[in-house]
Amino acid sequence: MCRNIRTLHNFDPPASEDEIRAAAVQYVRKISGAAKPSKANEAAFERAVEAVAGASSRLLGELVTSAPPKDREVEAAKARARAAERYAA
Repeated sequence: MCRNIRTLHNFDPPASEDEIRAAAVQYVRKISGAAKPSKANEAAFERAVEAVAGASSRLLGELVTSAPPKDREVEAAKARARAAERYAA
């Protein structure tokens, strides 16, 4: 899975449409193998992004949890700490 796709569920405030679309773009880029589609594939690429974003939005709207919402700043700090440990040489 692409490392740029982040968990979007159970945050306060909830994931925005921009965040959902960005994750969809990353997913479609990953599975298509193209960071930027050719003109011939541009329409198919955009349809795929819209379909993935729509499915992701529906999924996030339907998921339930009893866990308290996560804080974006705390999660970002954890990610930075993991990265620092991973890339420390």
